Amino acid sequence: MSDDRALAALAASSFSLPSLRNGQLAGMSALVDGRDVLAVMPTGYGKSAIYQVAAQHLHNTTGRPAVVVSPLIALQEDQLDGLSGDLGENAAVAVNSSHSDSEVEAAWQAAETGKATFLFLAPEQLAKQETVERIAALDISLFVVDEAHCVSSWGHDFRPDYLSLGNVRERLGNPPVAALTATASPPVRDEIVERLGMKDQLVLVRGFDRPNISLDVVRHQEDKGKRNALLEQVAAMGRDGQGLLYAATRKDTEKYAAKLCEEGLRAEAYHAGRSAGDREHIHEQFLDNQLDVVVATTAFGMGIDKPNVRFVVHADIPESLDAYYQEIGRAGRDGEPASAVLHYRSEDLGLRKFFATHSPDPDSLLAVLNVLKSAGTPAPKASLAELTGLPARRITSLVNQLEETSAVTSGRRGVRLASKAKLSTLVQDAVELAEARQRVDQSRLTMMRAYAETDSCRRQFLLGYFGEDLPEPCGNCDACTDNEGKQPAYPAADDGGAAGAGEAEEQFPLQSAVVHKEWGPGLVMRHEDDVITVLFEHEGYKTLSRTAVVENELLKPA
Repeated sequence: MSDDRALAALAASSFSLPSLRNGQLAGMSALVDGRDVLAVMPTGYGKSAIYQVAAQHLHNTTGRPAVVVSPLIALQEDQLDGLSGDLGENAAVAVNSSHSDSEVEAAWQAAETGKATFLFLAPEQLAKQETVERIAALDISLFVVDEAHCVSSWGHDFRPDYLSLGNVRERLGNPPVAALTATASPPVRDEIVERLGMKDQLVLVRGFDRPNISLDVVRHQEDKGKRNALLEQVAAMGRDGQGLLYAATRKDTEKYAAKLCEEGLRAEAYHAGRSAGDREHIHEQFLDNQLDVVVATTAFGMGIDKPNVRFVVHADIPESLDAYYQEIGRAGRDGEPASAVLHYRSEDLGLRKFFATHSPDPDSLLAVLNVLKSAGTPAPKASLAELTGLPARRITSLVNQLEETSAVTSGRRGVRLASKAKLSTLVQDAVELAEARQRVDQSRLTMMRAYAETDSCRRQFLLGYFGEDLPEPCGNCDACTDNEGKQPAYPAADDGGAAGAGEAEEQFPLQSAVVHKEWGPGLVMRHEDDVITVLFEHEGYKTLSRTAVVENELLKPA
């Protein structure tokens, strides 16, 4: 076993961490011992320290570097600055498009000569054969995947380039992997473990409850009334502290920002349609307290660690509680009171689109399979794009779908047909998988709606979604405030009407595995009033009457 005292001493001396939080030392120790680690912790909790201390310890003893896969250049540069400050220049280097060829080569040299402890790359870099071969020659100590929820097609920020990381890890000789994310519900965690080929993994889930953030939902009937109330609230909040306003469309971010400026606030719109220079400038202004409000699409915020964000307001309902939790988690990281407010109209649910990657597209799937069958040998994705006329990112998505059903495999030389079944059968398998994903997406949106419409404690609902139990109502959400002094929402257990509910909770406790005759295996996620919520592998989240579950034996323990 590794020396925990040595790791704790290194954290204190080199990283200015005199005391470690719950889970950090266990994660460091597991990585040094060669185990895989999945850390699900909010930004600001210190999950990066887990891999950083472990990697530095391993570098001190072996001279081998760690590779860190991070999706955004801004995130990489933030990490580089922090590590350079802690460990000195060249301790961390990056290979990305923001650096010149000579800077990239210098980074490689620093890693290859043992000077650098950390080599940062974007997942797209690992799609290049020469990059993977050069990393393989380094015999790396750790393979770190930051923002690991991007691996999961269940996740709210799925990125096709992340799906190849399990294959890349295998080609590197399966070094210990550290997967880090600020938000991952149970199915997302399971898929991260599977996609990255994690074995004997230590899963650390910490800090989901952020009791200093008040949770509120404001319900509206009319769109105009919602917009006016939203602007009035954000204008008032923005005079007292800095915050974020999330909107579903680029057009709305521009409209809201302009209105807030008219109210005398320093506001900017942030979305993917703005230039990289503009986005970087807004990012810096916000971090330097030069803006009161950033009005953004979901393009803003990943990896932002600004402690004094006082509010996060949503103008539109997010597509899932995974996304919502991560976005509101950007508030109150200094531990001081902060607000998370969702402005909700049930009509807005119709505007929420599903992931394009899950859309069944039999014609495109068949086109890819026909090319592979005709080729008879592995074909690079670039060739598939050229021969099918489909965009490169679409090809990546289609290949991913076909890989999931074992129709094709990807390797160094490209993609090859792996099944002897009829092409029409392979297409049907992939379409059924895509349809299952769509049902899951729909169910996640249904859970988001249930959060917005519940009259019970919102924090209990939110934590339950992530598999954590909060025994008592939080007292810091609008539902708790509204329910103060009211009678319980349903009869006590000795009342005949609730007997079925009590029995169901006893028979199917939280996080227990169950089986439904029609929907297959599932996981119990929530008990509320006479409702039991179960997450089914191929159907997503379903709510069932607990009385009916007991009386009709709808569920069985797995």
